[in-house]
Amino acid sequence: MTAQREEFLRTEEASEYLGGIPSGSLRAWRHQRKGPKSFKLGGVVRYRKSDLDAWIAQQYETSVVGDEVVTS
Repeated sequence: MTAQREEFLRTEEASEYLGGIPSGSLRAWRHQRKGPKSFKLGGVVRYRKSDLDAWIAQQYETSVVGDEVVTS
């Protein structure tokens, strides 16, 4: 049985995966220790798809109050 290796995305790919959030925002958030989890692999910033999905879910949870969506 082989374990399936999780896909790692570069900043630009993560930007697309997140619906077009600017890659500059991801870079800024990384330096501010905000946004989705990231790490360096071979000197290149990477994002795990599962971490991006978890971050999206977290954003949804913090934006929804009862049955209402809170917008800023």
